Amino acid sequence: LYIDLPANESFSLEYVNDKPWSGYNWYQGNAQSLIQINTDLPIFISRAVDLGCHEGYPGHHTFNALLEKKLVQDKGWLEFSLYPLFSPQSLIAEGSGNYGIDLAFPGEQRITYERDVLFPLAGLDPAQADRYYQLQELLGRLNYAGNEAARDYLNGDIDRDQAAQWLIEFSLMSPERARQRTDFIETYRSYVINYNLGKDMVRDYIERDTEDQAARWKKFEHLLSSPMAPTDLQ
Repeated sequence: LYIDLPANESFSLEYVNDKPWSGYNWYQGNAQSLIQINTDLPIFISRAVDLGCHEGYPGHHTFNALLEKKLVQDKGWLEFSLYPLFSPQSLIAEGSGNYGIDLAFPGEQRITYERDVLFPLAGLDPAQADRYYQLQELLGRLNYAGNEAARDYLNGDIDRDQAAQWLIEFSLMSPERARQRTDFIETYRSYVINYNLGKDMVRDYIERDTEDQAARWKKFEHLLSSPMAPTDLQ
């Protein structure tokens, strides 16, 4: 174990629909979370570890439990019992949630785990795993295109249909997923940058001056337990 969590921590899982997001962590306090997974669209095998890590361990559930324990309970800083969604804290929350996936499954470990464990459970051919993850790596390079769609749409330079078409053409999303993404942009607006920009900023901070995995976990735990702002990552 790399991070000590409160002994009573746990989360419950629900499957929901008609939401603009893929997954959501509703932190309940006292180291308890409600994690909801949206079933509106098919969830591909690569999202299994993504959602588990991002919403659970070492993502939002871990982040909120540590903030509550270290800052509210241990230090008595009651202001940290409130978390304004549209605040600088969200860049660290979403960035650490996404970076935590790579920290928990570094290098080839994730591909190996998904190929050897998850592919058979899902009835998928493990022989196709390498090809699938080559494709995922290429698609990942298009991630920031979604920020441009959001920027132009929120600035009024394009309409909603044009934003969806941008996502189809430049992020290679399906029409259904592009529409869901525009729903997310409409609801959460500039919050969208917290996922990719936040991940890159957290990665740069964690991996700066250290290649040791244990040291990176220690630095990650400090980030999740401290009242840090995005400017502190630079």
